[in-house]
Amino acid sequence: MAVSDSELSLTKDDLYLMGQGSWYRSYEKMGAHPATRDGVDGYHFSVWAPDVRSVRVIGDFNDWDIEANFLDHTPTGGVWEGFIPGVTEGQLYKYVIETGRGDLLYKADPYAFYAECPPGTASRTTSLDGYKWGDSKYLKARASRDMMKSPLNIFEVHLGSWKRHDDDLAGNGDPDSDEHSGSYLTYDELSEQLVDYVKEMGYSHIEVLPVMEHPFDGSWGYQVTGYYAPTSRYGNPKQFMHFVDACHQAGIGVILDWVPGGFCRDEHGLVHFNGGKLYEKEEHPNWGTFKFDLGRREVQTFLVSNLLYWVGVYHADGVRMDGVTSMLYLNFGVDDPSQKKFNEKGTEEDLVAIKFVQACNEAVEKYYPDVMMIAEESTAWPLVTYPPKDGGLGFHFKWDMGWMNDTLHYMQTDFPFRPGNHRLLTFSTMYQFNENFVLPLSHDEVVHGKCSLITRQPGDYWRQFAGMRSLALYQMTHSGGKLNFMGNEIAQFIEWRYYEGIQYFLTEQYESHAHFQHYVAALNHFYNEHPALWQNSYTNEGFEWIDADNSEQSVISFVRKGDDPKDTLVVLINFDVNPHEDFRVGVPMSGYWVEAFNSDSQEFGGSGVTNGDHRFASQETPWNMRDNSVELRLPPLAGLMLRYDGPLPAKKKPATTAKPKAAKASKASKGATGKPATERAAKPASAKGSSSRGAKRASSAKPSVTGTAPAKGKTPASAAKSSRRGAKPGATGRGKS
Repeated sequence: MAVSDSELSLTKDDLYLMGQGSWYRSYEKMGAHPATRDGVDGYHFSVWAPDVRSVRVIGDFNDWDIEANFLDHTPTGGVWEGFIPGVTEGQLYKYVIETGRGDLLYKADPYAFYAECPPGTASRTTSLDGYKWGDSKYLKARASRDMMKSPLNIFEVHLGSWKRHDDDLAGNGDPDSDEHSGSYLTYDELSEQLVDYVKEMGYSHIEVLPVMEHPFDGSWGYQVTGYYAPTSRYGNPKQFMHFVDACHQAGIGVILDWVPGGFCRDEHGLVHFNGGKLYEKEEHPNWGTFKFDLGRREVQTFLVSNLLYWVGVYHADGVRMDGVTSMLYLNFGVDDPSQKKFNEKGTEEDLVAIKFVQACNEAVEKYYPDVMMIAEESTAWPLVTYPPKDGGLGFHFKWDMGWMNDTLHYMQTDFPFRPGNHRLLTFSTMYQFNENFVLPLSHDEVVHGKCSLITRQPGDYWRQFAGMRSLALYQMTHSGGKLNFMGNEIAQFIEWRYYEGIQYFLTEQYESHAHFQHYVAALNHFYNEHPALWQNSYTNEGFEWIDADNSEQSVISFVRKGDDPKDTLVVLINFDVNPHEDFRVGVPMSGYWVEAFNSDSQEFGGSGVTNGDHRFASQETPWNMRDNSVELRLPPLAGLMLRYDGPLPAKKKPATTAKPKAAKASKASKGATGKPATERAAKPASAKGSSSRGAKRASSAKPSVTGTAPAKGKTPASAAKSSRRGAKPGATGRGKS
């Protein structure tokens, strides 16, 4: 609904806050907004362009005449604004910036809410008002939940290549293009097809590679020109609102990738916006992009407003800040020592960027405390998920790149050499609670010649799929949140290609891919149903080693615990191709234990070395430095989870005055073990041809400390734990900012 043009004119307060870097709702007036003046409908335009001679607006409404519509200059602040009658929704436009040297620059609107579909470069007028959201129930539940004690299992998606239409057209529908991979699915189609698929697969969240408008498909969205515009490749802004709304109504959260580390050099974008450096500070040495001038207050206003815009206007449940590392270090990507820069302390941290990142997280915490902030930070930076008041950056979560590198290095190691690399599996548990980690198997790991995840697995076809199942089980049972890129869930053999859809036909034509997709769905649903896997995923109360050092057999075993001891799970994973009969493992408490999940089940494409529905009664046989243990079958290149199934019957006290005859009768009524037959530890039948080495020793519960160090200089797990973000006040091991 159009408002009076006067209400959109910038006030002195607006200009002051913009100059202070704290006008966090700047998008409510900057850019193009429907308005009326003296009863005439049109649009109000506003753009920041200091130190220029003039600014004009050209578009469909004035036949792109550069002399038709000039904007007025505000007394201070470098903003140009004005009302143009007759402009209607959906019309293309650009700004013409006349620089101080007299050059004319044709620029898209930095605050445009909608853009022309690439390869077009103009902005498009639109109104964001009028969409009727249906996600109030979801948002109410989100506001009351504790994100640190909730499932976090993310399906990472590139919207343009999850699926394509089977029409042999280019992505944008161009029939004359050399590309014939099929046209894009629209936001409306994704609202049905993608949402239904993610719900069926059991993921808790969808993370979308940057949806902000970008000119080049091959940048995957990470080189942005329209920070406020959902890409028009798939539809208009309200259709994107509908996509988010559909996710929420299906119980699925939406996380958006956001790129404040730099922007692309396309001339219609932010680069040299007024003829000189305005939004940019310098060129990025690695990526060919321009780094934002984060010390400029108006740039801070632009970016923090943008962050709050996606969270507020589009109801995003989380934001993953891309390239945080590139902002934190002054010399990121600089190899020449003569080109290195240092701050006033003589070190290489970018103090201005640090304050900016903290300001972003503090703004979200203030206005949307139930929205998660996630950092892609790949170095040893300390306190990423601690509040700024304690010296932290203020994120809720951080991608664990160390876990990812170590794990994939191990998984691609051939089986005879895995014992020598065993510590790559255990090292991450030495630091897993230093931050609130998400374990990513992301798009970056299946491109640029790195190969798909399944082609990294050694061995024949069966072993590759078994390796994928064991990798998925390890990720799911490890402490922390989970993230997997599309295609991982079907074990696609080719790398991800942004210009075509994922090969879902594999699940229709090949049983192994169908089995693996079914396995991932079953594992996801198991995760959702078992609080032990997520309720204490970021504190040491939720994890305990059983045996970290069984490198000889390439086996690891540990305990995952929820708030209720009855939810406890015992996890065993065998990364070797040999199965083990009569494998003994210590359990955290006496009682009955049953196999709740086994990745070697035949329904998942496994060999069927399972323990069935046997109900194991723990034995008072010390093992793995525990008082109680059980013996079971451990499948080849697979893992299993045992669920606690209740206490053992209370032992009968011996009768002190029993007569010899009665005692003899009592003894005769027992089985050979001295226990009633119903209490005996059930042992499954042996698998023909299986190895039976078993666990030979009671090993130390402390893992060896080697591997890819993720956090040089990292704050120890015992330090500053009371300052962790996201926990309820007074919770052991964490605090809330």
